Amino acid sequence: MNKPADIKTPTTTAADVFLRRLKAHGVDYFFANGGTDFAPIVEAFAQGQAEGTALPEPLITPHETAAVAMAHGYFLATGKPQALMVHTNVGLANAVMGAINAAADHIPMLICSGRTPVSETGHLGHRTAPINWGQDMHDQAALVRESVKWDFELRVPEQTADLVDRALGIAMSYPRGPVYLALPREALCAPCIEPEDSGPALAPSRFGPHPKDIETAAEMILAARNPVVIAHRVGDDAGGFHALRDFAELVGAPVCGWWPSRNAVSTDSPMHGSANPADYVTDSDLVIVIDHLVPWLPHRHTLKDGARVIQIGPDPLHSRFPVRGFRSDLSIASDAETALRALENALRPEVTKGKARDAVEARFKAAAAKNAKLRFDMMEKAEKGSGTPMSNLWVSKCLSEAAGPDAIMFSELGVDPGVMNLPNPGTFYNAAVSGGLGWGVPAALGAQLANRDRIVCATVGDGSYMFANPVACHQIAEAHNLPILTVVFNNGIWNAVRSSALDIFPKGYAAKANLMPVTSLRPTPDFCKIAEASRGYAERVDNGQDLPAAIQRALKVIREEKRQALLEVIVQA
Repeated sequence: MNKPADIKTPTTTAADVFLRRLKAHGVDYFFANGGTDFAPIVEAFAQGQAEGTALPEPLITPHETAAVAMAHGYFLATGKPQALMVHTNVGLANAVMGAINAAADHIPMLICSGRTPVSETGHLGHRTAPINWGQDMHDQAALVRESVKWDFELRVPEQTADLVDRALGIAMSYPRGPVYLALPREALCAPCIEPEDSGPALAPSRFGPHPKDIETAAEMILAARNPVVIAHRVGDDAGGFHALRDFAELVGAPVCGWWPSRNAVSTDSPMHGSANPADYVTDSDLVIVIDHLVPWLPHRHTLKDGARVIQIGPDPLHSRFPVRGFRSDLSIASDAETALRALENALRPEVTKGKARDAVEARFKAAAAKNAKLRFDMMEKAEKGSGTPMSNLWVSKCLSEAAGPDAIMFSELGVDPGVMNLPNPGTFYNAAVSGGLGWGVPAALGAQLANRDRIVCATVGDGSYMFANPVACHQIAEAHNLPILTVVFNNGIWNAVRSSALDIFPKGYAAKANLMPVTSLRPTPDFCKIAEASRGYAERVDNGQDLPAAIQRALKVIREEKRQALLEVIVQA
């Protein structure tokens, strides 16, 4: 019997097509925390190895928190879309926190999980263990749906390549973010026709500012007496970093890095300001917000009467969040680099040769002097924190000086960039404002995977370190030869909880208590022994005067022995 012309003979499986398509999209690693649903993926990888097929490299991560955060860190270091897979609903539940962070930080990744088999018998991949019944759900994607841009379930094997294309095309389109695809075992096991065209079929979209908005923004900047930029994120590559410096120096606007996602402007720029909006917003008549969900705290930072606000970003009003009331007199939907370069081109003739030149030059000098004074004061404060216990500022200064300007720093309630030397883009990353703890250490592992010849540091609070499932993280570092430096800032408390209580009840019972309820982490574990369990170098530092030498010892181990290191530093509460 002849087959219809449009029906072809299957040549492979959906699992094999899935992995090949990821590779076609430039996915280098497949971060995986395996489960019973992985059988067709395991078989496809084994077949690929036997046949020499180019596939993403499977990277085992023994906890889902680590898998998602490593993908997060690897994207920050490379700008490439990422892919990971976890085990059905239970693995996806553990991955939800990482998806929340990825969504808040605009990280494009394809989060996949298995889906318990639908068939109890009769199909390849059918249910074979009691958990296949226990892990069944009506709507598994609901676990992660609020944090992803798109979700679907693979139902027909012939859709595999198209779904990967659609998923990653949406993930990489602005504003970027995670997407989710459920992968039932029967569908992955099913025979599938390998696509003739192995290249991605959907180009990601991006957008830029409307010319009228640039004209209006330029007029507002020229009319301002004292503008300020508050920047959270300026894009995923060096372009936005350099564009912001050029723009800020052209118009004489200081850059306030309040709760930065990453270093937005070089610390050696005269326009690099403090990270405290209070130093600027009360005197500024124009606030230019760059892709910032929370540019200031309404209860603490009051804008000057009559001040106007321009908000720039892929989603300048941050529509994904239900409540956000920050003013915006002009909203420009664009990536930061495109908008800032357009503003620079519009303003340069007036600023360099026109009537605005003298006024801009005067405010540049005033802003540069103010910024220099604020940084000097921060450095002085850091020097005073070198005792027992030491201050976070002192640790930040010492670590920056020892690791050098090319080191990559990940901060999760750790270092303060205000006293660090960060002249280059892509050298400082901060935890997302979503606040899902446990991100810093595995994100640093992801960046080290992408930059094996650079120093990568994870600087985390004691609570954040414990949330990271450190046993899993240190095992990953050893198994995959990722010699990061982990610095644990140990103050023995949940400082965020303590600070929140003091903000709301400054004269309450909790503020007067010898030990504030629900804040203590004592007795703290011996963090050094956790790293040593995976053959890492570890050292505890109590006195700030001993810290510079301890950092040098740890860095020597990393550079010469290619072995991970951990420093537990005792800091002020």
